[in-house]
Amino acid sequence: MNGRDNAKHRWAAGVTPYAQMGYWQPDYKPLPTDVLCLFRIVPQEGVEPEEAAAAVAGESSTATWTVVWTDRLTAHEHYQAKAYHVAAVPGSDQYLAYVAYAIDLFEEGSIANLTSSIIGNVFSFKALKSLRLEDMRIPLPYVKTFLGPPHGIVMEREYLDKYGRPLLGATVKPKLGLSARNYARVVYEALRGGLDFTKDDENINSQPFMRWRDRFLFAMEAVNQAVARSGEIKGHYLNVTAATMEDMYERADFAREIGSPIIMIDLTVGYTAIQSMARWARQNGLLLHLHRAGHGTFTRQKTHGISFRVLAKWMRLAGVDHLHAGTVVGKLEGDPHIVSGYYQTLRGMRYDADPAIGLYFEQDWGSMPQVMPVASGGIHAGQMHLLLHYLGEDVIFQFGGGTIGHPEGIAAGATANRVALEAMIQARNEGRDFFNEGPDILARAARFSPALKTALDIWRDVSFDFASTDTPDMVPTPNW
Repeated sequence: MNGRDNAKHRWAAGVTPYAQMGYWQPDYKPLPTDVLCLFRIVPQEGVEPEEAAAAVAGESSTATWTVVWTDRLTAHEHYQAKAYHVAAVPGSDQYLAYVAYAIDLFEEGSIANLTSSIIGNVFSFKALKSLRLEDMRIPLPYVKTFLGPPHGIVMEREYLDKYGRPLLGATVKPKLGLSARNYARVVYEALRGGLDFTKDDENINSQPFMRWRDRFLFAMEAVNQAVARSGEIKGHYLNVTAATMEDMYERADFAREIGSPIIMIDLTVGYTAIQSMARWARQNGLLLHLHRAGHGTFTRQKTHGISFRVLAKWMRLAGVDHLHAGTVVGKLEGDPHIVSGYYQTLRGMRYDADPAIGLYFEQDWGSMPQVMPVASGGIHAGQMHLLLHYLGEDVIFQFGGGTIGHPEGIAAGATANRVALEAMIQARNEGRDFFNEGPDILARAARFSPALKTALDIWRDVSFDFASTDTPDMVPTPNW
């Protein structure tokens, strides 16, 4: 068949398979400026994986269900996404499909446009039983169009004057129902006991039992008293999430006026609102904490949705200083290898692909600041060695129930966590094997801290051992 026949076939009216329209190009070599995506696809019966991959590429770029002649008015070969590799996942009906997108397909600095392009239409496609966006490579030229975190890890530590250890926090419990004054009592006790931060939870906004302005005023009074008593810089994440951007700006402005060093928003406010609040935080010098409220509805399942590592990349681009990213040992979903990949995404600057931790592409963040990961959900002082081992130093450990549930009071719960952390950091700095010696290190520290001893007696054996729903497809080859 000559070139003229090929052209006629490509532009013949009617339905043409996506692969034949140019969306499957196994010989394509991705350009350094291409946005690369890895999709996990499960095709319907009778659909070849290459055609399924081509359909994803087509429907997330320029294609529709039939040939349209207006493609010929564009440089269509440039604007077409290209599925260039498909690999079967052994022992399953799944395939990993690699797709390249020209950088010109995306608006500069817009998470809304990036996501509408990549995930806007394809997840309902009938030719697929399921579809999951596993990973993305964001090329450095596109990274540079985003502002990224307002401050980042280095500047946050300089703001707080705290170095060489993880930061400690706690979510106020119960998260609903307290009056503003009683809420602030929890804040004060936790901070005076040794924590660096306390926080609003995702669903505390401005309800009848406690309006936002009252909470902000009483919470900041508690913060200021704890700072005066301890001599340390401390804060409370004031959740400014609201129904409209105007409401959010009003609450953020008030938080700034009363001296808060940090505000908080929920993922549910949407990508545009997140970027808008990131810009506000940068202009006003406040840290921005993002609670990943609702993410599990689309990140948890292995075969459909979006991996959290992709969401973490989007949020680093969007510009948040903190992001909840898993604990490994807590009550929420988190395979150790997968969580390691999340933390690398938030804290790494340049790294190679590492499929064993779920990173299928290299990534260069240029000079974009790092995001401080937050570990929260069912953790306690008895796990301090595990948390430090798995999650490292640049992280915030948030002990909600593990602080407020202490039988000797909230301040004692905070003290138990601070003593456990300081003991583990000292052991690490001395070169000890704190991961294996952790229980002994904690037991010795508890001899001099009644608060820690009580915490260990209550929670020492508490764990949440359930199989993870999201685990790596690849594991390191043993070096025998």
